[in-house]
Amino acid sequence: MLLTLITFILVLGILVFVHELGHFFVARKSGVFVEEFGFGLPPRIFGFYKDKETKKWKYAGAKTDKIPTTIYSLNWIPLGGFVKIKGEQGENTEDSDSFAHKSITKKILILSAGVTMNVILTVFLLFIGYLVGLPRELNDSEQIPWAKISNETIYINDIAKGYPAEKAGIRAGDMVDRIDGKNFTKITDLQNYIDEKSGTPIELELKRENAIVKFSVTPQKDEKLNKSVIGVMLSRMGFVSYPWYIAIWESIKTTLFLIKEIIFAFYNLFTNLLISHTVSVALSGPVGIAVITGQVARMGLIYILQFTALLSLNLAIINFLPLPALDGGRVMFLIIEKIRGKSINARVEAMVHNIGLYLLFLLVLFITFNDIMRFSDKFIYLWDRITHIF
Repeated sequence: MLLTLITFILVLGILVFVHELGHFFVARKSGVFVEEFGFGLPPRIFGFYKDKETKKWKYAGAKTDKIPTTIYSLNWIPLGGFVKIKGEQGENTEDSDSFAHKSITKKILILSAGVTMNVILTVFLLFIGYLVGLPRELNDSEQIPWAKISNETIYINDIAKGYPAEKAGIRAGDMVDRIDGKNFTKITDLQNYIDEKSGTPIELELKRENAIVKFSVTPQKDEKLNKSVIGVMLSRMGFVSYPWYIAIWESIKTTLFLIKEIIFAFYNLFTNLLISHTVSVALSGPVGIAVITGQVARMGLIYILQFTALLSLNLAIINFLPLPALDGGRVMFLIIEKIRGKSINARVEAMVHNIGLYLLFLLVLFITFNDIMRFSDKFIYLWDRITHIF
């Protein structure tokens, strides 16, 4: 459980920190004064700032405020970071270094910078992954130009009910190590071998959670398929890596593909919600993400990297949805302002964003409650561990 917590904090921290770093850099480049850049979320532990006159770094306490330069702070809640920009709530409109004073174009660039950084982070993480080797499902006849494939494995992705595999206790997710002492790298070869052993027991050695489990299974004739089977659906997986100059292009291409797939998934989600009032996918909040992070962490570092890349892209797209309180919602108001040719009433905009924020909190609470119900067994296990300690 400790591994899950540490990995979750690190992953979420990196994603939020990179997002806020985007806002920070573009705001500074646009001539907007950044009052504070925080590592972690308030309350503040301490901070530092560079004195403009002496050019020396000085200490800023927990309550230090109104410094004429940026405070870099360390805060108590270890989740990412934040950036406090002058005029971000519409104040100080007359000051040239205020966000509120800048043109609509510059405001949109500043607001979009966090999302852009999350997309760049996804490309970077996938680039590293493609250099080292990312897990990918493979076809027996597939040829991947320029790629190096390693650690090829055949694994079971589904079990048919009523067949020998289910009766023997074989599970989805088990990886085929050996059958009758033989190694197989192609699904067709493995299926042909099973077909040849009709009515004869075969010895399966499968990898399950870093252990080898053994089963004796007798293939049976399937009249529909006209071949002998044990009742498993198989997939072939390998780690695919590329030279760096190919890895760059593959990471960009994969990122664009994932953006399309995530947007399409959100479209289906909102369409089903509006038309049929049902949610066709399982949504996860912080608790669900933490549980999934723990599961991924146990699989290995490369899986954490892949998961972080996907999570970063999800954060970018969610944050840029045209909904109040999100960066996308604020950009939407700026576009409306540009079309109208005059600014929107600051009180009205603030009220809409505040309502959106409260609704967002309610949604997070609802999803969190569902996550706790879904993963209640893990919380019971954790509570048992705590009570045994004390």
